[in-house]
Amino acid sequence: MKKHYILSINPNAQYDWEQCILRDPITAERPDFNSLIAQAVGDDAGSYLIAVNIEVQVLEQAPISQPQKVPAEITPIVVKAQPSELVA
Repeated sequence: MKKHYILSINPNAQYDWEQCILRDPITAERPDFNSLIAQAVGDDAGSYLIAVNIEVQVLEQAPISQPQKVPAEITPIVVKAQPSELVA
């Protein structure tokens, strides 16, 4: 059984659990390895001694986009106050 996931690593994340996140590329859900292994065994009741091999291949890498501070030049606009005309 071969599965693909998106691994996001952000060592600067605010919380520890956000530093390394594994998600399904289509549903964005976190994988439930217990269910995946039970499916591979056949969901038959019983206790099993199993071996699980994890092979990791990086298929593509995309850097985390960091917000950049761009200096904004704002030109001041001078508005001349005009006297308002009163209508009686």
